Amino acid sequence: MRFLATDALARARRVRMVIFDVDGVLTDGRLWYGPGGEELKAFHAFDGHGVKLLQLAGLKTALISGRQSAAVAERSRELGIEHVIQGADDKHAAFRTLLRRVRMKQDATAYMGDDVVDLPVLKRCGFACAPHEAPEEVRRSAHYIAAARAGHGAAREVCEFILEAQGKLGTVLARFHR
Repeated sequence: MRFLATDALARARRVRMVIFDVDGVLTDGRLWYGPGGEELKAFHAFDGHGVKLLQLAGLKTALISGRQSAAVAERSRELGIEHVIQGADDKHAAFRTLLRRVRMKQDATAYMGDDVVDLPVLKRCGFACAPHEAPEEVRRSAHYIAAARAGHGAAREVCEFILEAQGKLGTVLARFHR
């Protein structure tokens, strides 16, 4: 079951940019390493298409990850995510840098994170989201907790909620009913 704060719809209506953490949000959080030490990640197509739906509706998309990964760079390129910050030891500083770069106020952003390192951004963005398996401390800071699991459609669920709140979901989905 998903959780909605009483002001979740109002917050989602103001969103102009959606920012995602990667591990534990766009992936299930497990870290896989190949025989040569290369890092492998599994991304769900549902979540990727959710990102594309946001973009079709005119919203900006971004990633802030504490880790550095070639797989994330490739997935971001594939999805057309313009703003990608990897290796962010301080996610709040990365968030502030991103806001300056795109000239946006924090109220106009949504952020989806899953762990305590995401709390500084979750507490400052306009619409804070988390997958349902996030730790309780993170869940308490969220305006929306997805019913779906991380890496299995939780990000897509958030994307559709934002688009529905803004009255854009039907229009975006209509493109696929031709």
